[in-house]
Amino acid sequence: MTRIGGDVVVETLRALGADTVFGLPGQHALGLFEALRRADDVRVLSSRVENNLAFAADGFARARLAADPRGPVPVTPMIVSTGPGALLTLASLQESRAASVPVLGISSQIPVAGLGGGRHGYLHELPDQQASFRDIVKSVHVVRTVSQIPTALREAWTVAATAPYGPVWVEIPQDVLLAPASLPPLREVTATPVPLEPLPELVAEASKLLAAAENPVILAGGGALRSGAHAALPALAEALRAPVVSTFGGKGVFRWDHELSARSWLEDWHTTEFLAGADVLLVLGSGLGELSSNYREFAPRGRVIQVEADLGKLESNYPALGIHADVRLFLRALEVPPRAADGRAEATVADLLARVESRLDSQDLAAERKLVDDIRAAVPEGTQTFWDMTIAAYWAWSAWPPDGAPIHTAQGAGGLGYGLPGALGAAATGSPALAVSGDGGAMYGLAELATAKQHGLDVTWLVIDDGGYGILREYLTGAFGETTATELARPDFVALAESFGVPAVRSTPDSVGADLAKAVRTPGPSVVVLPAVLKMFAPTHLEKR
Repeated sequence: MTRIGGDVVVETLRALGADTVFGLPGQHALGLFEALRRADDVRVLSSRVENNLAFAADGFARARLAADPRGPVPVTPMIVSTGPGALLTLASLQESRAASVPVLGISSQIPVAGLGGGRHGYLHELPDQQASFRDIVKSVHVVRTVSQIPTALREAWTVAATAPYGPVWVEIPQDVLLAPASLPPLREVTATPVPLEPLPELVAEASKLLAAAENPVILAGGGALRSGAHAALPALAEALRAPVVSTFGGKGVFRWDHELSARSWLEDWHTTEFLAGADVLLVLGSGLGELSSNYREFAPRGRVIQVEADLGKLESNYPALGIHADVRLFLRALEVPPRAADGRAEATVADLLARVESRLDSQDLAAERKLVDDIRAAVPEGTQTFWDMTIAAYWAWSAWPPDGAPIHTAQGAGGLGYGLPGALGAAATGSPALAVSGDGGAMYGLAELATAKQHGLDVTWLVIDDGGYGILREYLTGAFGETTATELARPDFVALAESFGVPAVRSTPDSVGADLAKAVRTPGPSVVVLPAVLKMFAPTHLEKR
């Protein structure tokens, strides 16, 4: 067969290391999907809606990062068609950008003659499709000839895999994808991201500050997790005798039950004060944004050292010794003299966690705490978990023990609908996956039950049905005493799942642990529906009183 531009795309992706592509066909992308059909060493996973396709690619990349944080950066290709198909991925790519997930978005385009407002009247035509993506992704690349394809994809792959990781966007016109390819078959295309090394003088200053600190504390963020600092971080914490608090995005980089682990209760005032009281706070891979700073209530009283791969986040919220670097490379360069273990740090951690426990005990939250415990107990080791923006997820941000069951949430951008498609992407890696959604978020991804069934993906979906947008109901009622537009009509989720050929069960708060355990251990997709109205713990301003 005559090789075409689409074949060059697929050959380049395979040479760069892709073995799985998430794709949804469209008229302008026919050349790409014909090339994927011809390829016998690239798997194609579809979805029903483009935003869910992009969420699934994000979930695939996160699951591979969690499984092998020191391995090759798992840049994950996602292919869609022009115009409406491309634009539907924007909210999902915003999440990938906020959470530093390496997704390579590839879109077809109208023919070259129409680019930049040349000829008009093409189906799906936009005046400037690139403009929609420039402020969402790390970089945008446009191809106009077949010979440009390998370099454009290599450049995009390199940007996606360079710390901080993130999504990139490549556009290839329809006629380029269908054009005969005169290039020889491609097998040796490589991308080599430049390591983001710290400046030696800044490392030396950080070493001096930490060595002199009497009460050092470490805040480990998503950048520490993405960089694969799982071994270097405990070594530093033990040398410094420094407690470690993990941000919601950094959960899993430091062992949950480690004697120096102060865990992740970032919306708890005791934890906020614990961080603020450090004479030197070492922030690894966090921008100290809204969630990590307890909604801007955090006010450090000591020195802050901030190590961050995203240059724009350095000192964007708090003054600090800002060090632009990959966290793992910074930790490799850092030298601090080890301290004797006198038990003081461990005692402060134990005291903090006891105060958090006492605060929770003082509120009527037994049902919520039991639910998190029941879900965790039902999940076997090695299961990837994906949580939508729902009250159960807000609890999991703080309370979920991630060791052996990594947690992935949409708290980077905060959009609804992430849970199920993210879990489908993770299941495509061969790992069992759990998705947790509220009934509101579940409605965004119901069509993907067909995807789960078609591909036989091992995903268990827990839908917590409280009759509406539960967290927004709490916010509105708390602020104004009443709620508006949060109460939802919804389907019979059990019957609907069964109509897709997916086994489902309606559970209760008493039986949900057993129902989930059975579903998770049954191969293939399954759904557990739990009618329940959950509450959040008391907000920050009440905690301070």
